[in-house]
Amino acid sequence: MKTLPAETLELAEIVWRYMQVGHTPRAADLMLVFGTNDVRVATHAAALYHQGLAPRVITTGGIAHQGDLLATPWPRPEAEVFAEEMMRLGVPREAIALEPEASNTKENVLLAKALAAGGAAVRRVLCVVKPFVQRRVSATMAVHWPEMPFSLAAWETTFSDYCREPDLGPEKVLNILLGDLQRLWVYGERGWAAPHPATPEARAAFDRFVALGFDRHQLR
Repeated sequence: MKTLPAETLELAEIVWRYMQVGHTPRAADLMLVFGTNDVRVATHAAALYHQGLAPRVITTGGIAHQGDLLATPWPRPEAEVFAEEMMRLGVPREAIALEPEASNTKENVLLAKALAAGGAAVRRVLCVVKPFVQRRVSATMAVHWPEMPFSLAAWETTFSDYCREPDLGPEKVLNILLGDLQRLWVYGERGWAAPHPATPEARAAFDRFVALGFDRHQLR
């Protein structure tokens, strides 16, 4: 696996820490598991289910991003793959509802919200996500499900440790991370998500990475 220079890793950790929100996961009526190219989200969600943090689950995510950095290694909806992983880890099938159409974070929230409306009352949601999309999901929930109290859950890890998976090497993850960071700011400016102002450290790190050519996942 290709490694990154020490300076680059230090800057990556600055951005990584900025993307955390520091929530303590709270018990909820519903667990919303956001699909992605990293099945460890489903693994973490199963552990939270067994801790009793939510009795019901929605896995959300379609067949998205084929052919780019976010491409999944499976030709099926992320919601299906995540549900299967959770069932493999002992979560009952009857506890899981699937939302297999969403292709972005806004659709994850809106389509899951519509699906949840057809079941028992939901007073609080627990969102289970990749560590570095916490701010983005928080900002999206604030605009597209503003009436719903929620907390975020992701496993604790550093940028370097996260990138130890064979299909998620540091250069690939760094480009995705920086793309998510840019979208956080741009979507906030456009009203698609709640604003999250940049810290000087995060802004300086982002600008340095763009100068170094880490722009494969940037909006043009």
